[in-house]
Amino acid sequence: MRAFIDLAETPALLMVVAHLTNDVAVLRDEWRSDPNLLPQGNLDPQTQAEVRRFCLARLEAFAESGAPVPARPSAAVLSAIGDWGLDGLGDEVTALLDQALVADFEDRRAPDWTLESLDQNRDFKVAIIGAGISGLLAGLRMKQANIPFVIFEKGDDVGGTWNENTYPNCRTDVHSHIYAYSFFPYDWPSYFCRQEVILNYLRDFAKHYGLYDHIRFGVEVENAAWDEGANHWTVATVDRQGGRDTDEFHSVVSAVGQLNRPSVPNIPGLETFEGAAFHSAEWDHSVDLTGKKVVVIGSGASALQFAPAAAEIAEHVTIMQRTPPWLFPTPELRRDVSEGERWLLRHLPMYRAYYRFTIFLPRVVGQLDAATVDPQYPPTERAISHASELVREDLTKYLLAQIGDDEELIEHVIPNHPPAAKRIIRDDGTWIRTLKRDNVTVVKSGVPRVDGTGIWTDAGEHIDADVILFGTGFAASDFLSSVSISGVGGQELKDTWAGEAGAFMGLTVPEFPNFFMMYGPNTNLVVHGNLVFFMECQAAYLVDSIKFLIENKHSAMNLRPEVYAKYRNDIDDANRLRAWGWSGVSSWYKGASGRSPIMWPLSTKEYWEGTREMRPEHYSLT
Repeated sequence: MRAFIDLAETPALLMVVAHLTNDVAVLRDEWRSDPNLLPQGNLDPQTQAEVRRFCLARLEAFAESGAPVPARPSAAVLSAIGDWGLDGLGDEVTALLDQALVADFEDRRAPDWTLESLDQNRDFKVAIIGAGISGLLAGLRMKQANIPFVIFEKGDDVGGTWNENTYPNCRTDVHSHIYAYSFFPYDWPSYFCRQEVILNYLRDFAKHYGLYDHIRFGVEVENAAWDEGANHWTVATVDRQGGRDTDEFHSVVSAVGQLNRPSVPNIPGLETFEGAAFHSAEWDHSVDLTGKKVVVIGSGASALQFAPAAAEIAEHVTIMQRTPPWLFPTPELRRDVSEGERWLLRHLPMYRAYYRFTIFLPRVVGQLDAATVDPQYPPTERAISHASELVREDLTKYLLAQIGDDEELIEHVIPNHPPAAKRIIRDDGTWIRTLKRDNVTVVKSGVPRVDGTGIWTDAGEHIDADVILFGTGFAASDFLSSVSISGVGGQELKDTWAGEAGAFMGLTVPEFPNFFMMYGPNTNLVVHGNLVFFMECQAAYLVDSIKFLIENKHSAMNLRPEVYAKYRNDIDDANRLRAWGWSGVSSWYKGASGRSPIMWPLSTKEYWEGTREMRPEHYSLT
């Protein structure tokens, strides 16, 4: 501890001391950090040193006392920690914070029941589509409840998008310590880990809980049909050899996610291109970019990761960009966690829990205010409120400081839409350094056509290319477009949605009994909340629903149309008042009609409260 105390982040360290000693007096006002900067503190170096010395002394005294480590903080300590960390807002969300604070391997949402404990004679079997991060979680919950289940995975391993996306420098842009199951900690080597590290984490999770035995790899679900007479689902699958099979399940869980179908624009002439052309999610590692003329189409999150890597070895890289993204300063984006800090995370009691907690805390409120339209402001494509303008000014200063005297770059770097209208991308300076390279050109244009030797711009200029790389994202709005799901009366889910996907809390849809979605419509986040926390909420709702069916001897639950209609209207109204719904800029957050089937526009607290339990009055029960 003496060797590594100077590497501890002071906010988490003070929370640990308050927890261990049950003394909230250590949470001094003068030691409070700006919530927007957590998990780091914004104290000056001298004050940080003072805090660490103080905490070390308290920790030494605690160790010498021989007192046991409290499993949970007292209610008073947790309330004080939340209030201190959120600068006065803690009391409003204490119950949520209690759920979010999780010690290592403390699985507080594991079902406390099993199928046999509720009904020894009940037959109940679940099909889960997809073995990504949400599908594995759903599988674990079924296993813990001793519910028979099968996970169908079209790929060759677990991981979903982290198994499929292998492009250069692929990494998460969410802090690794909260891009993880709350109850399954990991010794993360970097603050924002690379694809292969995340994939190994998910493999370890699946091995630890014995989930591989329940997964059928190389098997794709073609259709699932609800049988009204038997009150079960018939699921039809096909394997890689073309072998087909059907089986019956009492419930189906879609865990295919939102980012699983690459979006490749239908550009005239693309089929005539003589070089290699592929999407970032289908990276062709046999293609060597060394010395090649490369065209990158798109400048979203994936492109900002692979384009700099391409620029280091290619002869020339041309980036076709319609709209630049806002960049959020993240100096630690590509940094490794030091060995000393990893020691603290592994060995200092509760430090890892509170480190994760300090990352989660700012997301309880997040920047939702800055992403909300103020009609009196008035809103424009520059900013939609005073808070939005302040964010714009801060982000603009960050970008201009990197541009320097290269004024030609301004139009390629400063967005013309309000912050949060599109995804804000984390950056450590790599992107603008890439744009300033001699072998990189940015072109503000679409790509109206392709020929055998390159691409054409809107202005009629031809650009030679050996390789075309698509950083054009995913068909996120087309939920479950590759699977036929038919519910009551044989109606198709795709027809029900008619291009406008929606689900109650992202989970259930009227006339599709016992059908649940993980990471379904309107559960994505941009400026607030935490995606994995939302997935854990969804899994808790799924477990509670199945428990209710079994315990009360029901065979089916069907969402009431009026419940869904009210929910959808509320979500759509809220989305229209957010930057992504109000702005006219094109983004994957919106569907063809301009409605957002993607984004959760309300607070984390409201999602948590809405999924804490299944409310029987929301459903027709059979």
